[in-house]
Amino acid sequence: MKIASFEATTLNIPEDDPLANMPEEAGRTRPVIILRLRTDSGIEGIGVTLYGGRMTRSLHAAVEDLAALTVGEDPLRIEKIVAKLRAGTGDACGPGGIFTLALSAIDVALWDIKGKALSQPLWKLLGGHRDRVPTYASGSLRRGLTDQQAQRAAQILLQKGFREMKTQMALPGNPTPAEEVRRVRVVRDAIGPDIKLMCDINQRWRPEQAIDIGSRIEDVGLFWLEDVTAADDYAGLARVTAALKTPIAGGEYVWGIVPFRHMIEARSVDIVMIDLARVGGVSQWMKVAGMAEAFNLPVVSHVMPEILVHLVAACPNGLTVEYMPWMLALYEETPAIEKGQLVLPDKPGLGLKFDEKVIARFRA
Repeated sequence: MKIASFEATTLNIPEDDPLANMPEEAGRTRPVIILRLRTDSGIEGIGVTLYGGRMTRSLHAAVEDLAALTVGEDPLRIEKIVAKLRAGTGDACGPGGIFTLALSAIDVALWDIKGKALSQPLWKLLGGHRDRVPTYASGSLRRGLTDQQAQRAAQILLQKGFREMKTQMALPGNPTPAEEVRRVRVVRDAIGPDIKLMCDINQRWRPEQAIDIGSRIEDVGLFWLEDVTAADDYAGLARVTAALKTPIAGGEYVWGIVPFRHMIEARSVDIVMIDLARVGGVSQWMKVAGMAEAFNLPVVSHVMPEILVHLVAACPNGLTVEYMPWMLALYEETPAIEKGQLVLPDKPGLGLKFDEKVIARFRA
């Protein structure tokens, strides 16, 4: 079996909130690139990448350039292909940026092909530790909401059966620490003490702010505080982690596998969050998960739950899956949620199929 052809398509996906209908900005879209890798045996693997922003056309071209290098290759020899792609870029690309985002789409598609060729779902190929995993609602409890909107969103998520959910601090308008504290208590009061509540800072605090505000909300009982300061400030993150009882999560903003070694060795985080696109695909994601396991640390996913449910379920230190529904509409069917857990599909590969009518509608 050889890779015979490919097709990359840029889409503009509405950045809405189908979970609680609390969009941050009506009408805003997010550019996404989908990839189809086709083999001479009729198997098609699909991949997705994002974060191109204003350079999405360049990212699209990079996906096509790298995909062209895979033609004629055996899709089951994934590490060989990845090595060829790295060598094929010469000195033009470093370990991060557009190369890694493009590599991710190809790597995901290769694993999809492998699963289909072997008639196995991806989560079983990668280890098959369990067949369902906890998931948390993400994207609804945004920092820009009023208190009333946040309370309403929280109630909707509870009604939908979520037992875990994430809110945000680092509120708009340079608020005081007291205002930050007040807002997170509003959310906790709305959901009660038994729901796991995470809180994302999106790198907006300095370490001393994180320690100050984090210490004031320890009685709120957050499941974790996420990306409290600059992602590559490993020493600053370590200061926060050592100072607070609340677990610190981070890692979604770093590129490739090497920064995770620095982060973990510095004891910067308690929970390792791995972004599929920025790490370089399924192959690299699992390497970081193994690295974290060696340090007795759990791993969690970032966006793309329809794909990352396989990876979190595969490894013994997988903790929970971020249910960020940005791209769920692209597929005919996505994993079901039962009692706050995602149920792993039995279909081979990713178990996903693009909804062609939706693809046509979102085409850029």
